Amino acid sequence: MLAAPDSSAVIPYIGTELTVFAAAHRWKAYWASVLRRFVSGDVLDVGAGIGSNVAPLLSAQVRGWTALEPDPDFVGLMQAARARGELPQVCRPIVGTLAQLPAGDAFDTILYIDVLEHIRDDRAEAAAAYARLRPGGRLVVLVPAHQFLFSPFDAAIGHHRRYNRASLLALAPAGSRLALFRMLDSVGFFASLANKLLLRAAHPSTGQIRLWDRAMVPISCIADPLLGYRFGKTAVAVWTRPA
Repeated sequence: MLAAPDSSAVIPYIGTELTVFAAAHRWKAYWASVLRRFVSGDVLDVGAGIGSNVAPLLSAQVRGWTALEPDPDFVGLMQAARARGELPQVCRPIVGTLAQLPAGDAFDTILYIDVLEHIRDDRAEAAAAYARLRPGGRLVVLVPAHQFLFSPFDAAIGHHRRYNRASLLALAPAGSRLALFRMLDSVGFFASLANKLLLRAAHPSTGQIRLWDRAMVPISCIADPLLGYRFGKTAVAVWTRPA
């Protein structure tokens, strides 16, 4: 049984942000289309929240899905959703952090989807996650990009930082191989910039999220490859452990 979560490791979301962003279906489908091919075998979803990463990333290649979340209320929501059939039975929600997992637990895929920015010592976290990968395993990371876009919203939900290419790739665990790096959502970058400079909102409204998801994300899906995935408000990286 896992011990009580260490609140100094991960700062949980404040308010209803997880629920609001869970409805950003186009955005989730977009980044999942980039990352899904790296997600297989036994999956550890660190900071799983309310389980909204499962549906977009689940495939026949996934054998098991451990949804690890330090907030017991969120774990309760996932357990209820699993009981209702809204989360698949392959998903196992548990309370805790990476450090609290049994020492022998190892995985084929470890996910940090909008999580590393909440962890003070992100470099140590990435190294600890890599140590739990089986040979040939993948460490999959999605984070907010560009520190100059850091806004009251970032502060309100416990972000310690945003990332650029250099700062994210500096987290590469020793011995790992970089399989993918991309910047996503070039159009959404300007929405984040507007919030930083003009709106200064600590919490996005449902209407703002809906507008971004329905109007901006589809354009980013076209623009990002034309820009060579070099520009956007979100960064993704995948490292592999040699077989």
